[in-house]
Amino acid sequence: MNQPTPSQTSARPAGAPPRIAFVQASWHADIVRQGHAGFVAECARLWPGAPPDVAVHPVPGAFEIPLLAQRLARLGAVDAIVACALVVDGGIYRHEFVARAVIDALMRVQLDEGVPVFSVVLTPKDFHEHETHRAFFSQHFVAKGAEAARACAQTLAAHAALDRGQAVETIRSADIRPRHLSAGGSTPGACAALTA
Repeated sequence: MNQPTPSQTSARPAGAPPRIAFVQASWHADIVRQGHAGFVAECARLWPGAPPDVAVHPVPGAFEIPLLAQRLARLGAVDAIVACALVVDGGIYRHEFVARAVIDALMRVQLDEGVPVFSVVLTPKDFHEHETHRAFFSQHFVAKGAEAARACAQTLAAHAALDRGQAVETIRSADIRPRHLSAGGSTPGACAALTA
């Protein structure tokens, strides 16, 4: 079993924005970057005034994402990791096997290291290099990036509640508002950030 490193156990300032690593594949970069765009835009909506610190880490392809995610988690410098890639059938191998290996490895990273990992690794049934598919998947990545931001906010809030000794099932939306909002403030969707 892995023991926390000193950087993982060191205290962070209360109300500090979360630190999120966004690991993205470089294949089909113009499409994959849209996942990051959707993620960052939704983070700005969920954490108004103090969005997370999102650092982008490019890798060649989806297969390289899990190892870098594991190393980032072990460093203890991130609160969450988002993986983003488009895995398509290039005719050489079955892309479903690559996607499954990546997703299985990402699950293992989060369970072994205790750092939440979110997937925007998409494997379309059919993808062809024409404008209709490129436009569709570009918009789809924006939506999936936004979904990952919402999942990240909710998960980090649940973990923060557990750290405070609060049972997850008793969390109310008022309990997961970012600290920087006033008592009368609200967060769209009532799913926001860490409160120490």
